[in-house]
Amino acid sequence: MNEFKFGFSLPDPDDRDKNENPDQAGQQPNPFDAFGQLGQMLSQLGQMMSQASTSSGPVNYDLAKQIAVQKLGARPGFAADSGKAVTDAVHLAEMWLDPVTTLPAGAATTRAWTARDWVDATLPTWRRLCDPVAQRMSGAWVEALPAEAKQQAGPLLAMVGQMGGMAFGSQLGQALAQLAAEVQTSSDIGLPLGPEGTAALLPENIEAFTKGLERPSSEVMVFLAAREAAHQRLFAHVPWLRQRMLASVEEFAGGIKVDTSALEQLAGQFDPMNPESIERAMQSGVLEPQTTPEQKAALARLETLLALVEGWVDVVVGDAVGDRLPGADALRETLRRRRASGGPAEQTFATLVGLELRPRRLRAAAALWRLVTDQHGMEVRDGLWAHPDLLPTADDLDDPMEFADRLGHADVDPIAELRKTEGTEE
Repeated sequence: MNEFKFGFSLPDPDDRDKNENPDQAGQQPNPFDAFGQLGQMLSQLGQMMSQASTSSGPVNYDLAKQIAVQKLGARPGFAADSGKAVTDAVHLAEMWLDPVTTLPAGAATTRAWTARDWVDATLPTWRRLCDPVAQRMSGAWVEALPAEAKQQAGPLLAMVGQMGGMAFGSQLGQALAQLAAEVQTSSDIGLPLGPEGTAALLPENIEAFTKGLERPSSEVMVFLAAREAAHQRLFAHVPWLRQRMLASVEEFAGGIKVDTSALEQLAGQFDPMNPESIERAMQSGVLEPQTTPEQKAALARLETLLALVEGWVDVVVGDAVGDRLPGADALRETLRRRRASGGPAEQTFATLVGLELRPRRLRAAAALWRLVTDQHGMEVRDGLWAHPDLLPTADDLDDPMEFADRLGHADVDPIAELRKTEGTEE
């Protein structure tokens, strides 16, 4: 069954059967039902046009949330005792993590989220991630128009901007619904999407994930809780990390360039009064952004940082749960493959923001952190997060032995020197 875009849906087949078989429904067919359905659709369209006229910015986030919630539908949610299970799992994971890292617990709050909760809680961060991309995509070709053309097309450009916001909002809403149905924690795709200081797990999604693993659900819950808690320790106690990761996405978006020679082709592809034609035009590839050297550099930095974060979490969680959970090694390998190869969440993000968000070098980063831990201890390892300049580079991932040796033969303590410099600057 095909779905209408922008939140429209086909009439319920059960209602149609009732109208065609009034005896089964216990009532006579209502000749005004078709008009009622048409009126409902027109009402939805009117609400959406009202949203388009009142929304500001390059993405209609009200529409995005509406579509996400609608596509998620009436989900069963999780059992009443799942909230306590999440709290207990995070508490246990924090105790296991304490001896294997110098970074203290970073989550002040623990939450069990439904898929809708995830949408609500992460939407502010998605706004920050998506606005630069949508702004560049919608504004790049307008900037290239001659001044005279801009003046003549002024009212039309404003309308196209509103409809473009609806098109981006529709795409965002569908992507959020898919992600919300799959992610297991707030840090599942490696970015700090949720509120600061909040460790969140999605019991319903974890239960679905567990079905194909042949492991006890409690074991999977604790393992994922340990990963979430480890991420939160980094995000909370490495002050620059959250900003650097989100800024890297913004930097990537800022380098978007559109081939303005495609404007003539685009002009014939959409009708300003038809939202679906605008969405089709934007997804047709006519305005496909060209990858620039600046974007490639920003993407390389982001991929390295993601790999370092995920590799550190992999090593620390392995040390914390390895001797306590019988299936820990199998779970680690499952998640490594899922993250490194790009699971559904990463694919959706690539469609949404325009870049592939996956730590391609996760195994190399984990091997480097393991080597540093074994040779220099967790204090030196965790101390490298004190400043981005201390972290291993992409070249260091190619030669982890050289990096570890360099740490051991340094004439001065780089962490102490950095703290001294920071003290002077203050």
